[in-house]
Amino acid sequence: MGRTTEILKDGIKVHFIKTDVYKTDLSCVILTVPLKRETVTKNALIPFILRRGTAIFPNQYLLNKEMENMYGSEFNCGIDKMGDNLIIKFYIESINNGYVLNNENILNMNISNVLDIAFNPVLENGLFKKGYFETEKETLRKVINSKIDDKDSYAYDQCINAMYGDNGFGLYKYGYEEDLDSITLEDLTEQYNTLIQNSKIDIFISGKVNEEETKKYLLENENIKKLKPRTENYILNNQYTESKQNVENTKEIFQSMNITQGKLVIGLDVCSNDENVNMVAQVYNAILGGSANSFMFQNVREKASLAYTARSNFVKQKLNIFIRCGIQIENFEKAYELTKLQIENIKNGKITDEDIENAKTFLIASIGNIEEEQDTEVVYYIGQEISKTNITPKEYIEKIKSVSREDVINLANNININTMYFLKN
Repeated sequence: MGRTTEILKDGIKVHFIKTDVYKTDLSCVILTVPLKRETVTKNALIPFILRRGTAIFPNQYLLNKEMENMYGSEFNCGIDKMGDNLIIKFYIESINNGYVLNNENILNMNISNVLDIAFNPVLENGLFKKGYFETEKETLRKVINSKIDDKDSYAYDQCINAMYGDNGFGLYKYGYEEDLDSITLEDLTEQYNTLIQNSKIDIFISGKVNEEETKKYLLENENIKKLKPRTENYILNNQYTESKQNVENTKEIFQSMNITQGKLVIGLDVCSNDENVNMVAQVYNAILGGSANSFMFQNVREKASLAYTARSNFVKQKLNIFIRCGIQIENFEKAYELTKLQIENIKNGKITDEDIENAKTFLIASIGNIEEEQDTEVVYYIGQEISKTNITPKEYIEKIKSVSREDVINLANNININTMYFLKN
């Protein structure tokens, strides 16, 4: 298990995750670019168009037929936000070569296919196909407008935006409707060409892989040949880059909407850049709201019955913890005060050795799940790659085990509330 990395060209890497656990191989292309207000909507639209076809398979029917011919291979694409970066990913899952007939190399065929999807789109007169452009622009518009339908996610995004503004991590990964109408076919094609020639590119191959043969195959691929070397153009986020300052006055934001259940989101700053801060913060978060044994779940939801949902999550790229509660609107003051009390109790050392061990047990089980799904493992390692760390899941577990009660209390005294956001009626 584990990852080995080879440089194909400057700014373009291939990562091999060798494993015998699965009967499938996963071929994945990931483009990483900084999140910027002026490009986020264009970059979000690009994978919607690329999924429609390639120069070789110029529509979805032919592309899907190719997947069927590849023993039922499955293609997908998507975007994620990691810190101040947008992650655009394309991946094909296929049956391992050992299970196919006639010694066919399905892995190589699908590596070629996923590279075509990312780097060899169907074009008309050097531009994206007009019909695809117009259709997918409306698809993205619906995605953007639908974000308000999930009030929990909406409130979470609003809190992040209140903390970071229209910069980097504060941006919505799918972009903004007001930008869509001004994007032309020429603009988007130009942005795509800029993207593929300037973004950080990582290719992940997971499964029973012959590294040397696969690397040779990649270097001979026409799509790789046409890509130019580049400087890795992305934003480095880790515990050393995210210097947080103590906030004297908590920002409090109230937004009204026609809803029946209030959404309370509290953004916390982790004001530490110690080497082990990510591990300690994860144990802290598990105790605060990250597990079923957490203070938020047990004290705010179960005992006080002040929340329908009460949890927290740690964003390691930005050293933030977000507490998220669904509450009755009239219970806002009580829920907010009781939540702040949980934070203070950890600062004051009101945690037991059992709290620490329960948190570690939960985290170790979660880390163990990383290697249970190939896509999850790829996401884990791209996170390692763009933060310039190289911790295997086993090393990760050992670091979690080493966290002490004193570590958690010390960190708790360097955690402050930055922003409180409440969505009410």
